[in-house]
Amino acid sequence: MKKKRHELILRLIEENTLSTQAELLEKLNENGFKTTQATISRDIKDLRLVKKTDDSGVSRYAVDTGDTTELIGKYKSIFEHSVVKADNAGNMVAVKCYVGMAQAACAALDSMHWEGLVGTIAGDDTIFALCKTAESAEKMKESINNILNK
Repeated sequence: MKKKRHELILRLIEENTLSTQAELLEKLNENGFKTTQATISRDIKDLRLVKKTDDSGVSRYAVDTGDTTELIGKYKSIFEHSVVKADNAGNMVAVKCYVGMAQAACAALDSMHWEGLVGTIAGDDTIFALCKTAESAEKMKESINNILNK
């Protein structure tokens, strides 16, 4: 019963803008789960739900992925201050960093969830990024260089 309720909660918060426990409780009741506010509170904790502001500025429940806005901002700052330039060859992107900064910049790069990125490897001052296609590598290189020029 708990597993099915958790699955429904995850589906409900994905499909609806739910920002209070009362709204979540109401949706669960509408879907045949008669439960209490205390149970909802435990479910929220168990599922690691947090309130996030969506693109339209509305607060809503979401699964905590660890990528908070603050953390993403820090990663972007680390990236901007660690990377010198990027270039590509085929479906690979080479990202040149200041000495000793490639590991941190690579963690930041990975957190940005680039479309077409397969994986990364970091050395001391260079990151190699493997992309699915030459086109995605070209876009990634251009995007990185745009970030650095801001």
